[in-house]
Amino acid sequence: MKITVVGAGGNVGSTVALTIAQRDFAKEVIAVDLEIKKDDKSFFPSKGRALDQWQTAPVLNFDTRVRGTVDYEDTANSDICVITAGLPRKPGMSRDDLLSANMNIVKDVTEKLVKHSPDTIIVVVSNPLDLMTYVAWKASGLPATKVMGMAGILDTARYRAFLAEELNLSPKDIQALILGGHGDSMVPMPRYTTVSGIPVTHFIGKEKLDEIIERTKKGGGELVGLMGTSAWYAPGAAAAQMVEAIALDQNRIFPCAAYLDGEFGLKDLYVGVPVRLGREGIKEIVEIDLNDEEQELLNTSADHVRQGLEDLKRLS
Repeated sequence: MKITVVGAGGNVGSTVALTIAQRDFAKEVIAVDLEIKKDDKSFFPSKGRALDQWQTAPVLNFDTRVRGTVDYEDTANSDICVITAGLPRKPGMSRDDLLSANMNIVKDVTEKLVKHSPDTIIVVVSNPLDLMTYVAWKASGLPATKVMGMAGILDTARYRAFLAEELNLSPKDIQALILGGHGDSMVPMPRYTTVSGIPVTHFIGKEKLDEIIERTKKGGGELVGLMGTSAWYAPGAAAAQMVEAIALDQNRIFPCAAYLDGEFGLKDLYVGVPVRLGREGIKEIVEIDLNDEEQELLNTSADHVRQGLEDLKRLS
């Protein structure tokens, strides 16, 4: 099993690479990123981080070989590719500027990956996630079942962590589901949130639960406020969990950004829904029953994604 991670010179990509290596289900991880020139010197972050990670193997007891590169030929015949490449928003940069820049980056990366691995499965982590997953799908020419975005696993991880802290319970016992776009319009689902099968409402009142839901929606922004940059440990771990489920054909059900063609009453966009992940990628979109309020919230979230998609097409 060969896994490629693009953007592995950065925090999220390097976390994905190391987490996959530590889980020891792949033969090798190819860590790709750009050469950086500074003060007439060349630096190779992906090569350096990969070498550093490989040197932890004797301590952490894994065999997965981590290799850094700037050459996409080294990614040939990858079973799964993870795309974390993209630019953060900088002062003076408009939303359109950021969207256009990351669209071009993701499109270029995807085309290079598929050129060398035409049967690969692609997991997108780059932001804005739902839109960049759509870009990757279009650029790849692959079936939509083989191109997906990581969002719901991260969002539910934050939701579950906040609940575990509030309830003084193990996060291992908390199961949750979040639908919709990755951002403030996401739709946490209290009705599908349980603790060892017991509805979460048995343990917590509505007011406190609503506070946790709002904190979850703004979870990424909270971390930026604390660190001055976006998160990487939880996003990296979430992407690695998706890769493991696909590589080992685990048939796990996770909330992921998937292409909808009529499911949940939505069409021609990527949005977070529960899916069954296995060796073929998305084996099934699990179309759960929603009440009127939940469907309305999902529709509103999808409208935000659709507006972004229209902006994306305008900039193309």
